[in-house]
Amino acid sequence: MKLAAFLRAVNVGGTGKLPMSELRAICEGLGFTAVQTYIASGNVVFETKLAAPAAKEKLSLALDKHMGKPVGVFLRDAAGLRTLLDENPFPQADGARHMIILLDETPNAEMIANARFITDEDIRPGTAALHVHYPTGQGASKLKIPGAQQGTARNRNTIIKMLALLDG
Repeated sequence: MKLAAFLRAVNVGGTGKLPMSELRAICEGLGFTAVQTYIASGNVVFETKLAAPAAKEKLSLALDKHMGKPVGVFLRDAAGLRTLLDENPFPQADGARHMIILLDETPNAEMIANARFITDEDIRPGTAALHVHYPTGQGASKLKIPGAQQGTARNRNTIIKMLALLDG
C-alpha cells in the first residue's frame, strides 16, 4: 500500500524541527519502503504492507519518541487525495491560496460556525478536511478555526504534488 503522510507542527527551524533526512530515516527504520519527502514541512510518501491505521500508529509512536512530544500524523492514499481535489469548492482559485486542512474526521457545521476573524476567506467542509480560500493571501489573514487546530494544512499545489508522488 502506498500512503502519503502529512505531519502537523514540524518544520526546518524553531520548535518542531525535523529535517526531512531524519523523517526519511525514521520511515525506513520502520520498514517502510520507497520513502520520498516533499519540501521541508513534513510531507512523506512511502510503501508499506501495513493497513493505514497500523502504519499511522507505528509512525506516530516513532515520531513521538524522536521528537519528545506528540506529532499529528494524517495519512491519505491516492484515492483520498483525489477525493480532496475532486471536491474542490474553489476550482478557479490559485492553488497556493486554497488551503486544505486535513483532519481525522469530517468537519461539522459547528466547526465552520465557530471560525473567528473572517474577512474575505471562504471555508467549506470536505471529506475529513476543510477547504479554505484566502483570496488576498494567507499571510495577512487573522482567521482562526478552533475546531481545526489539531489538523494540518497544505495548499492545493502540495496536495497535487503528493498525489503525483503516490501515482509515480
